[in-house]
Amino acid sequence: MTSTGGPFTEHDDQPRARLLELVGAIEPWDDLERTHLKTATRWIAGGAPVYRVRKPDVPAMHLVSYFVVLDDTSGQLLLVAHRKAGLWLPAGGHVEPEEDPWAAVVRECREELGIQATASQITGELPFFLTVTETRGQGAHTDVSLWYLLDADADTVTSYDQDEFDAIRWLTGEQVLGESDELLDPHMHRFTRKLQHARAGRHCG
Repeated sequence: MTSTGGPFTEHDDQPRARLLELVGAIEPWDDLERTHLKTATRWIAGGAPVYRVRKPDVPAMHLVSYFVVLDDTSGQLLLVAHRKAGLWLPAGGHVEPEEDPWAAVVRECREELGIQATASQITGELPFFLTVTETRGQGAHTDVSLWYLLDADADTVTSYDQDEFDAIRWLTGEQVLGESDELLDPHMHRFTRKLQHARAGRHCG
């Protein structure tokens, strides 16, 4: 199938199919994630533009790759104080046009934390969690976020992008759950519970 100059071309089919494959492989944690997965699937399959082409909100719904860095020995997660959002979040960023979401993780991890992305043994190079979130403030839009899980020793993260982040913190899962929802990404508690369940299952197995 060819295009005559519309917003989509035959080259759009392959990355779109890949995105549907990635979303379809995520096991929903709860009813909200199940709803978000259905929303994301319809959005991708429906032919809407999925990549951000102009900051901050064109198109109004676009794809993001988050990555949560886990020190598996201590069970600590890395969160960053995002300047624009005013919240503690996982690191990550927008997926570029035609870019594979895992490639976005590799790129953003190097840019934001100065380390090589090492996929967690729990997930490999596949997303673990998905959220659909309306952002706050000027240029509000909707992020469809694929959450990846990376492995790193806490002492190997020695710098971060100070233009994007005010600070970084390592927190155990219980410490994350003890933080107020008002200070975190709105789905951080749910992600943490899903991760705790996955880690407990792996250790029991």
